[in-house]
Amino acid sequence: MRIGFYFDQSRCVGYYTCVVACKEWHNVPAGSVSWRWVDTLEEGKFPIVLLAHLSLSCLHCSQPKCIPACHSDAITKRAEDGIVVVDRERCMPNCSFCLEACPYKAPHFGDEEGALMQKCDLYLDRLVEGRKHICVEVCPLRALDTGPLEELERRYGTVRTATGFSDPGDTEPCIVFDPRRRDGQAC
Repeated sequence: MRIGFYFDQSRCVGYYTCVVACKEWHNVPAGSVSWRWVDTLEEGKFPIVLLAHLSLSCLHCSQPKCIPACHSDAITKRAEDGIVVVDRERCMPNCSFCLEACPYKAPHFGDEEGALMQKCDLYLDRLVEGRKHICVEVCPLRALDTGPLEELERRYGTVRTATGFSDPGDTEPCIVFDPRRRDGQAC
């Protein structure tokens, strides 16, 4: 079983509630570090324009590039659910090899001296309790969901692309999308 995300790009309006709630839950201080982020994408020319938001975090890839890039073996993948976790006790301060390897730029380092890598852990504490993820719970437009990837695919489909999302094709990110099209409608 692999745990993953669903993101409905046609619903997201960029409220950032997922970002704020994630930071709050994990006690991540205000600043540049975010375990979840929202990119705003604008393109086109009137009357054919596109405004889309893309909410992402670590995508807990089936073939994560961060693991072989980590020289201290601090990043591993849980066999039972595919969640990519970081042992911050083993992490080398300010190393950033994992960040350079990740095509989604999910590993984050604080600004402090000796900063250790941090990233989405799919709310392991809530997962154990059978509770919804905070980012999913707080989204006012229900643009996010999480769960077993196979279940998400049955419920939402198997689309793996969205506006602004670039998949190099060899990481197999655990996410399905309902993307935004240029005409403003979902695909």
